[in-house]
Amino acid sequence: MKAVNPRGEPSSRLLLASQLIFNLGFYSVVPFLAVSMREDFGMGAMAVGIVLGARTFAQQGLFLMGGAAADRWGARPVMITGCLTRIVGYLTLLCAADFPLFLLGAVITGVGGALFSPALESLVGGAEERRASIQPHKTTLFTLLVIFGEIGAVAGPLLGSILLQTGFDSALLAGAAVFAVMAVVFNAFLPTTKASAVKACAGHPPAAPPSDAWSWRKEKRFVAFAAFYSVNLFGYNQLYFGLPIELERSDAGLGAFSAIFAYASIVTITLQWPIARLMKRKGPGIALAVGFAIQALGFVAVAAMAVVPPPAVFPALPAFVLVTALALGHMCVAPVAMDLVLDFASGRPTGAYYGLLASCGGTMVLLGNVVLAPLYEHAGAASAAAAFPWLVSATFAIASAALIHRFLPAPVRAPHPHQLHPV
Repeated sequence: MKAVNPRGEPSSRLLLASQLIFNLGFYSVVPFLAVSMREDFGMGAMAVGIVLGARTFAQQGLFLMGGAAADRWGARPVMITGCLTRIVGYLTLLCAADFPLFLLGAVITGVGGALFSPALESLVGGAEERRASIQPHKTTLFTLLVIFGEIGAVAGPLLGSILLQTGFDSALLAGAAVFAVMAVVFNAFLPTTKASAVKACAGHPPAAPPSDAWSWRKEKRFVAFAAFYSVNLFGYNQLYFGLPIELERSDAGLGAFSAIFAYASIVTITLQWPIARLMKRKGPGIALAVGFAIQALGFVAVAAMAVVPPPAVFPALPAFVLVTALALGHMCVAPVAMDLVLDFASGRPTGAYYGLLASCGGTMVLLGNVVLAPLYEHAGAASAAAAFPWLVSATFAIASAALIHRFLPAPVRAPHPHQLHPV
C-alpha cells in the first residue's frame, strides 16, 4: 500500500486504513465503558449518561476546533496530536475508580477523537473532489470510509470482549497501543502539506469564492442542516447508553452486547454499498428522510416491546431490532450528509464544516443523554415507564425525517443512477 501518490498527497488506501485502525482502537474500549462503570463500580444511569455524553460532546462537540486546526496547520500534526491525546485519555481511565476520574478520562479521550476525525475527513474530502473530477460515477470515498470504519467496528468489540475477560484495564492498554502505532505511522507517512480548499469541479461547482475556514457562520442553511442531522449521532449513541439498559431489562448478558455490536458492523459492511447506491439514485432529500424514519421506527418498536417481558426464546430481540434500525438509518444518511458538506462549502476549506456537523451532534448527545438519564432509571424492567426514553428518541428522529430536506444546499447536484465501482 503506497502511503502517498505521485503528487505527494496521501493515498485513499492510507486514509481508509487509518479509519479502520482508529475504529479498532475505539470499539475495543468505549462500548464497554458503560458496562464497567455499572458492573465494576456500581454507578447509576445518570452518572453513566453524563460520562458518555461528555465524551461524545468533547469529541463531536470539539470537531469544529479540530477541523479549524486542520485547515490552519495541516492534517498531519493534528492527527498525530489526536492519537497522543487519546492515549492520555485511556491511561486516565486506567487509573479511574470514581466518577470525577471517569469523567476526566472520557473527556480527554473525546478530545483525541475531535482532533483526529475532522482532519481525516478533510483529507478524504479533498481526495473525493479529485476523484470526482476524473471518475464522477465511482463510489464516493465517504461510502468506503463508512465501510472500512465498520470493519474496525467489527473487530473492536470482539477484541474488547476477549480482553475484558482479564479486566477492563487490558482493553484500555490495548487501545492505547493501537493509537501509539498510528501516531508513528502518521509521522512517517503523512505529507506535511497544509489542508486547503478543494478545487471546484463539475460535481461540486463553487457557489461562492473561497474564504476563511469560519465561513460556515454565514451559512444559516448549513447550520440548520447540521442541527437536524445531529439526531443521527444522538440516535446511534443510544447503542452505548440505552442498549446496555435494554439488555439488562431482558437479562441477555454481556455476551449478547458484544454479539450485537459485531452484528451491527457486519450488517453495515454487507449493506452499506447497495444502500449507498440506492440512496445516490434517489437523491439526498429522500435518503435523509428515509434514514431518519427508519431510526424512528426502531425506537418505536423497542418502546412497544419494553412494556412486556422479553420473549423467552430470544430475549435480545428488542436490542437486535434497535441495532438493525439504527444501522440501516445511519447507512442511509451518513455518506449522503458527508458528501453534501462539499456542496455547502462551495470551494472553501472543509475542515470547519465537517467540524460543525459533528459539533452539533455532540451537543445533541450531551443534552439528549441528560434528558433520557432519569427516564432510563425506570427502564430496567418491563413497564409503561420503560417505553418513555425510546419514545422521546423517536420524536427527535421523526422531526429530522420531516424537516431536514428543507435545508439542503441549493442547487443540489442531480443524483447519478450509474453503477458504483470500487476504488
